[in-house]
Amino acid sequence: MRRVNDLRARNHPAWWAFLMHRLSGLVLALFLPLHFWALGQALHGEAALDGFLKFADHSLVKFGEWGLVVLLALHLTGGLRLLLIEFGPWSGLRKNWIAGSVGLAAATGMAFALALIG
Repeated sequence: MRRVNDLRARNHPAWWAFLMHRLSGLVLALFLPLHFWALGQALHGEAALDGFLKFADHSLVKFGEWGLVVLLALHLTGGLRLLLIEFGPWSGLRKNWIAGSVGLAAATGMAFALALIG
């Protein structure tokens, strides 16, 4: 039987922060084999690496890199938020930490996007 307050809990900012932290970690973990494969192209010679770098110059790949940076920043700031809650001298939810985590991730993503354009 489902409790009535389960749906209310999913509208809480802390639940969304938890969800974003877990999903960003999952996507980053799924990205790692692709990253290691790309690095391994350098072991197959200059032509293989140049072919991969030419592929990585497409706009869709650049957009994926931007998304990866945003996920990384979101995961990092969410993890720092959890560390502050766990080991800090205070207790309870700090909604401004959630907003700060999302804001810092967005700012990092925008800075990376500007670096790609420029």
